[in-house]
Amino acid sequence: MSGHKGLDKWFKQDWVDIGSKKKGGGFAKCGRSKQKADAKRKYPKCVPRAKANRMTKGQIQSAVSRKRSKAQGVGGKPTNVKTFAKKKNGQKKRS
Repeated sequence: MSGHKGLDKWFKQDWVDIGSKKKGGGFAKCGRSKQKADAKRKYPKCVPRAKANRMTKGQIQSAVSRKRSKAQGVGGKPTNVKTFAKKKNGQKKRS
C-alpha cells in the first residue's frame, strides 16, 4: 500500500510541544491528558523533534504565539497554524 507512506512517516516521528520547555533542556512530549494537571497547561504547538531542534528561539516564540492567539477547538476540531510565518511579499520568514 504505497498510499500510506506519508502517514507512516508521520507516526514514526517524535512529536514535541515547542511551547513547553523542560528544565534540563529539550521539549515536553506533544499532547495533553484529561487530568486536572494538564487542564491548566496552555494549548500545545507540536512539531517533529528534528524541526524543533532547527528552529531559532524567535521562530519558536512566533509559532507558539500565533497558535495561542487563535480560538482553539472550534467545531470540535484542532486549530492548525503554519509553523513558519510568511513575509508580506509571500516568502516564508525564517529569521
